[in-house]
Amino acid sequence: MTRSVIVRFQERATGCMGLFTYTARDAAGQRITGRLVGASEQVVLAELSARALAPIAVREVRERRSLRRGVSTRRLAGVYRQLADLLRAGVPLLRALRLLGRSKATPHLSKVMNEIADAVADGARLADAMEARADVFPAVHIAMVRAGEMGGFLEQVLARLGDFLEHQADMKAKVTGNLIYPVILLSMAVLVVVGALVFFVPKFRPMFERIELPLSTQLLLGASAALTDHWAWVLVGLTAAAFGAAWTLRRPGMGRRLAQWQLRTPGLGAFISALSVARFTRILGTMLGNGIPMLAAMKISRDAAGHLVLAEAIDEATESVRQGESLTAPLGQSGMLGDDVIEMIAVGEAANNLPDVLTTIADTIEKRIDRILSTMLRLMEPILLMLLAGVVVFIFMALFMPMMQLSSSIGQ
Repeated sequence: MTRSVIVRFQERATGCMGLFTYTARDAAGQRITGRLVGASEQVVLAELSARALAPIAVREVRERRSLRRGVSTRRLAGVYRQLADLLRAGVPLLRALRLLGRSKATPHLSKVMNEIADAVADGARLADAMEARADVFPAVHIAMVRAGEMGGFLEQVLARLGDFLEHQADMKAKVTGNLIYPVILLSMAVLVVVGALVFFVPKFRPMFERIELPLSTQLLLGASAALTDHWAWVLVGLTAAAFGAAWTLRRPGMGRRLAQWQLRTPGLGAFISALSVARFTRILGTMLGNGIPMLAAMKISRDAAGHLVLAEAIDEATESVRQGESLTAPLGQSGMLGDDVIEMIAVGEAANNLPDVLTTIADTIEKRIDRILSTMLRLMEPILLMLLAGVVVFIFMALFMPMMQLSSSIGQ
């Protein structure tokens, strides 16, 4: 019989840690599969030997980012809150997980909760069971739950995690809602132009065959011919351009140059910088407030920042903290955090209330993001409308001018 054992081996030595899957047999000959974290394969083999397990196969797993499959942020927030309420009411953890696993609202999430309940029934900790489903539970959730289990305040952590996710969902909905109208407007503009080039402009081609055409008309007819007569080559060209852009972005150093270009772009740079800093401070403050050690919280919030320049600054700040220094200097050198934010972080470090300060910073920046979004939306609407009007006028003039020439030649 095969059973899955979820373990996590904490290596205290410095160096790069790796995740390994193993298959082994115990003293009774039972086949066991599981995962271990260690600095090398030899360390994992030594740990298996210490556990009286005979290894059959050990393989390193390359870390990769995975997307949550069919579980919305609000659904996950609801699960955390329900679990916190059940635990507060005195329901044992395993029974609470089984109750959540019976929910019919989200079948996929119910299946995940049943898997976690099975792992807990086998003796695994809740955080370790969640870690086995990293496609559903991000690292920040796992770290907070682990801290709650170790500190004996799991109910409070789950409740705060539910509030944190609800806030994230509200923020995402606000950003998405503000961008829906410009995206629809831009899509309609593209459809109108493509429709004109495919269905309207070709009707004028026979009329213009024997007259000398201005450059604007030649460009218009050429674009129409490309979409109607050579659409396959256009599709091939667009596909090749997409693959070329993806290949270029994967080249060493290109990602950093792109990140720097984003920050230098007027309007867009301020928005991206504010969004990344708000996400970083929100996650770091929430984790520190729930008992996560500073270095571990810095690493997880670094992965969640979402911007390479800020991630590099967080790496330098983590090294500074490891050496017993302040994290404000490396963060300030990135240029993404304003002087007022750096000053607030320095005061929070000195006063030993950094989690509250970071949460306050996140609240302030998110209000600033609302203002930036509103300004961008007000500017984007007239710009898109003017662009669409300009394209329509160009098409009209490109067709009207040859017709004027043709009528003049007929009149003579």
